[in-house]
Amino acid sequence: MVGAIRVEERAEETLLSPPEGNMTFLGGTNWCVASPAATQYDLQSALDWACGLGMTDCSQIRPGGPCYLPDTLFSHASFAFNSYYQENGNSDVACNFGGSATLTKNDPSYGKCVYAASGPAKSGGGLIWRLNWWKSGGILLLLYMGS
Repeated sequence: MVGAIRVEERAEETLLSPPEGNMTFLGGTNWCVASPAATQYDLQSALDWACGLGMTDCSQIRPGGPCYLPDTLFSHASFAFNSYYQENGNSDVACNFGGSATLTKNDPSYGKCVYAASGPAKSGGGLIWRLNWWKSGGILLLLYMGS
């Protein structure tokens, strides 16, 4: 006769605290732009997220805005990705968009279209602790969709 086996095991809880004082600073200013290797579908999905759930101000890439022209998906995605990146701590995590974005040290601004810049970029884990939970979840969703 085989009886029911009951196993109770409890995992230890680990509370993580923000990594303070161990940020790596990269020299110079970085901008986040659309990756030339990204598909049109991935760029559109990431742009929709950035201007929607990501709560990026995309008014400058709407018709009549200073960054509307050229009216291309690549240009609009680059502006939105950079705006999100600058608003969210200049972290590598904030410039991924499921692999549809990349960092550059070349200022992508042109004419009256000025891409935000906020000084030296930081690389590290501090961003996750500063983002609202839904932004973190959105980034993770985009990373998952891109894999």
